[in-house]
Amino acid sequence: MRLVVLLFCLLLGFGVENAYAKPAAKNAKSAPAKSAPAKKTTKAATKSAPKSSATKKTDAQINEQKNALKKLESDLAKKRQELALLETEEKGVLNTISILDQNLNQTRTYLSELSRSELMLERALVQLSEDIDSLDRKIESRRDAMKKRIRTLYVSGRNSEARVLYGLLTQQGNPDRQVYWVHHILNQDQQEVEVLQQLVQERDEKKQMEIAHLDDLKQMRSKKAAEEKGLVSQMSGQEKMLMSLKHDQNMQRRALKEFEQNQKTMLALIKKLEEKRKKEIEQAKKDEAARKAKEKAGKDKKKDKKAPAKTVEKPKVTVAESVKGPKCTPLKGDVISNYGLQEHPVLHIMTRNLGVEIRGKRGAAVRAAAAGTVVMVAEIDGRGPSVIIEHAGGTYSVYGHLASIRVQEGKEVRNCEEIGEVGDVASLNGIKLYFQVSEGTQTVDPLQWLKQK
Repeated sequence: MRLVVLLFCLLLGFGVENAYAKPAAKNAKSAPAKSAPAKKTTKAATKSAPKSSATKKTDAQINEQKNALKKLESDLAKKRQELALLETEEKGVLNTISILDQNLNQTRTYLSELSRSELMLERALVQLSEDIDSLDRKIESRRDAMKKRIRTLYVSGRNSEARVLYGLLTQQGNPDRQVYWVHHILNQDQQEVEVLQQLVQERDEKKQMEIAHLDDLKQMRSKKAAEEKGLVSQMSGQEKMLMSLKHDQNMQRRALKEFEQNQKTMLALIKKLEEKRKKEIEQAKKDEAARKAKEKAGKDKKKDKKAPAKTVEKPKVTVAESVKGPKCTPLKGDVISNYGLQEHPVLHIMTRNLGVEIRGKRGAAVRAAAAGTVVMVAEIDGRGPSVIIEHAGGTYSVYGHLASIRVQEGKEVRNCEEIGEVGDVASLNGIKLYFQVSEGTQTVDPLQWLKQK
């Protein structure tokens, strides 16, 4: 039975030349380095592991990038649906310009991500090509060894190993040493075959991966070409819209009316918040007066007591003129629109700005200008997703055009705490932050307010 197993191993063998017959013949008197042959095979089997690990990491990055592209494609599809609706419905001038601008910005972002994905796939294909070439060399080397093995078997005959096995099993000596060499002779060829099979399997997997990446790259380049063509068309459409706005007085009047309505909406929100704050102050005063009256009545009843119970008074509500202390610039960037009367950079008409606009980069953090309480998180006409923070003394700061918001109404925020990310929703000219400050219902220059100590 042992001889049959040996012959089966020899018939399948692609391994090295007959290197183990000589050590076997030395056998019983001196112990061989038992683990040396086994270690050789293990090293051969695991030599490609680091490259495999690197490939897995690259694949994970590519998959992550694919998911990011899917999200961008979904967002872009929604904006294009909105743009298609504008062609069939009578929409506001500012809304139309805003959606055109957002669509352009998202298309540029999508193209940038497509280029990034393209570069990642190209690098992955280069690495796969190198890995496949390396595996081909290893496979060829083992096949050459297989040919030598077959030639050795042909010259020496298959009985050589059988005689060694018979000698090991019949002679006197250390049983452990005999078992080791029998196991070694029977298994080495089989181990070499398994290593070769693993190399061939790994090469086939990398080849399939290479084909898949080439297909992805082809599709990505096709998408990129179509998007680049579409971008030119979108830019041309936006330019025509802005030129019409510049020369069409009727369109300018409509735009100005919409702009002023948005300003009124903003002021009405601040007024409503201020009225609510004053009501809360009045109610707090009434509660304080009622508490003191009750406390006084209790003291009158307990005049005979030597040690009347101590009461802790609540702090009085005070109204300061403005927020005092250090303040934080809400976003790092250039101021592209100042407070007050000036020509609008997109509409080319004179407008009175309630706040300032700060240019930002997608994903940049927006921070609370001072400590306070979030009193509103809402979509505001002309400002998009916005946050309003109430500070001490009835001062309000407004943060508009946010891409994401990380605070909830009622939450206390610290000075410079991150409240969201800058975006371009409802913006007419790219990614920016709308920043407004009101003391009560009166707006003030936010840049001057930030300088107050």
